[in-house]
Order: sequence, then C-alpha cells, then structure tokens
Amino acid sequence: MSIGAYLHHLNLTSPDPVRMGAYYQRTHGLVPVPHGEAVIGATPGRLLMWTPGQSGQLGYAMFAFHDEADWRRFKARELGAAKRPLPTLAVSVQDAVAIEDPDGNCTVFAWQPGFPAKQDGALDLPEAHMQHFAMRTQDPDRMRAFYHEVLGFGVSDRVEDPSGTLRACFLRTDSLHHSLALFGAPTAGFDHFSFETTGWDAMKHWGDHMARVKETIVWGIGRHGPGDDVFFMVRDPDGNLAEVSAEIEVCAADRPTGLWPHEERTLNQWGKAIMRD
Repeated sequence: MSIGAYLHHLNLTSPDPVRMGAYYQRTHGLVPVPHGEAVIGATPGRLLMWTPGQSGQLGYAMFAFHDEADWRRFKARELGAAKRPLPTLAVSVQDAVAIEDPDGNCTVFAWQPGFPAKQDGALDLPEAHMQHFAMRTQDPDRMRAFYHEVLGFGVSDRVEDPSGTLRACFLRTDSLHHSLALFGAPTAGFDHFSFETTGWDAMKHWGDHMARVKETIVWGIGRHGPGDDVFFMVRDPDGNLAEVSAEIEVCAADRPTGLWPHEERTLNQWGKAIMRD
C-alpha cells in the first residue's frame, strides 16, 4: 500500500540558517542561496531549506506525486480539520495541500513542484536523493494512525516492546521501505533525514568525503533492521542527524507489516544504536 508520492524536500528551522547552509555545502554538496530570511541549499536530487527559528524543529516536509492520478486520489481524501494554510515554500508548485499532524508538524503534498536551477559550486559527490525523514513523538501509535488511516501511508514495520506497546514505526509512500519513521521519545521533535545513494561503492566515497572535510561520523557504518539499508550519520551544528544510506528495501504493494523487538539490534543489525528513549 502506498499513495504514490516521494519525499521532495524538508524545511528545518534554525537559529542561524546561513551557518547551516555553509555546513551542508561543505558536507553534502548543497549550494546555499538566500531566500528572504531563509536559506535554500540544493543540488540535483536533494534540497533543504532553513528558516529562522528554534533548532531541531521541522518547518514542513514536502511530498510530491509520481503521477496525476495518484495526486487526484490523494486530494479526494477527507482531511477535515487536519488541513491548514500553505506555508511559504522553497519551490513553486502547480497545486498543493498542507496538513497538520497530531504533534503539530506540517506536511505539504504537492503536484509538480519545481526545483531550483543548478548552481555553480556543486561538489563532485556520488548521486543521492532525498529519501526519508524521522520524527520523535510522545505518542507513536496516535501518529501512526494519522499517517496510515487519514493520509494513506503504508506501514512497513512496527517496533514493539514486550508489552506490545508501539515504540517505533516505519511508513512508506511509494515502493521504498519508508519515507517517514516515527520514534517514541520523551519529547517530540525532528530526529533525522536521509539521502539515499546508489550502493556500497558510493557509500565509501561519501565516507571518504566526510573524512576529507574532517566531519565526524557519529553513528555507523551500520545496517538497519527495518529497511535493511546500510547507513552512517553525522550531526549538524543544530544537533540534527543527517544520514547517508543505500540499499533500502523495495516493497511489493502487498508486503505484510513486519514486527521487530524494541532493542539496539533492530536499529543496527551490526551493533550499537541510538535509542530515542
């Protein structure tokens, strides 16, 4: 099950958008461009926008649709009180709908969003595209129900503790294992995002690049259980985790929901993990 959409870009709030743009240019090859008080960092396949505000918060996430039929089916959903006015967007769109989830996060669903023109100064890095993001929440089951039952995301995997309480959930919007992950945590907020690259060799090049610019890998290299992707993460100046991953699971439309135990090996089959609780 999926709605036929993919993660297009993220808007994060930051006390210093200029600093964040410079950081992601150095580490991830995004070329920063001023956008009013905001900064947009982009290169083919990946885009981030930073607007002034508190660190560690999602301004909005934008999903785009692969084809018009899927977009029309989504627009026909009864979204009721979840709909909200569109925020100021990083790109132009043909049509869009904004919603607010139970934690107050804004997600925009758009038909034919634009993409900034390629800017001079892009780094020679392996291909990678914006693939998923994750949020921390005090009520993962309520958030799962909203994204699955109201918005139509597919549930790929659940993580439960011995009592059967949902501790994490991985949801998909197309055939890739997840475009959104939800982690139970003491406080709600942004957790991480991931750029998906093309495979093992590309992961090596990304890792070598982080070494050249003296950026510390804070988690990984490892392999997630849900999604089966190999990954590493760095931490940006605002404390957000930025992931590079590869080989994420491609799911059949009728793939049953998987169930994993709440333990470190679920989040990293190869060893240590960041546990959000």
